[in-house]
Amino acid sequence: MDKEIKQEVFEYRGVDSLYLAKVLKDTAEEFTCDEPVHFAYVAEVGKTTDSSSEPHYYDNKPMIVVSSESDDKITIVIAPPELERLSAITGKSFDPETGMMVEGPSKNDYWAIMYRTKGTDGAWRYVSRLKGRFGTPEESTKTEDDGTETTNTSVEFTGIYTTHEFDKGRYNDTTKKWEKGSAKGIVVDERYGKADVSTFFEKVQTPDTIKATTASEPQTQSAKSSKSVN
Repeated sequence: MDKEIKQEVFEYRGVDSLYLAKVLKDTAEEFTCDEPVHFAYVAEVGKTTDSSSEPHYYDNKPMIVVSSESDDKITIVIAPPELERLSAITGKSFDPETGMMVEGPSKNDYWAIMYRTKGTDGAWRYVSRLKGRFGTPEESTKTEDDGTETTNTSVEFTGIYTTHEFDKGRYNDTTKKWEKGSAKGIVVDERYGKADVSTFFEKVQTPDTIKATTASEPQTQSAKSSKSVN
């Protein structure tokens, strides 16, 4: 870690390109997902992680601190999504012939989500959350009046660690080498100018798929055209 901060101060102001992909396989041998599809137009993404630290006492003094970290709670505010996509993330059935979602028993799958956040400096951070499940979206509607108030959709994504251990799972500061380990996600900051994010949304990005830039300057990537969710 450098002694001095090199980047200029910024705050978050912008989010777009919300993609999702079904996790097909997560084993010791491999981690594979469907091709990402554009999920919905996004207004806000928030993240909280439950963590705790507890001191343990010896000889009447706190001598060690034991820390733990649980799942990530990703709260996503979106424009009401297509029913086909809503059916997919909630495990409901969708009839493409009638445009009908049947709110029967759920069959929940694991999903990966991807998006990018913008700073007031105009630069982006690209985010891939590798494995989790969606909760039931929260929605409310009310009568029209003489005001301008409208409502949207809020859904929570619970992110967990993968079973698969990636080659770049954890960096060992002593040996200066990467060690295998599972992951909940990655964040790539284009401010460093060291990673190629030009094809970030073409597949689910993991710690092992992000590559260093080539001689040519990489281009940022925005949302692609919508595709069907299987």
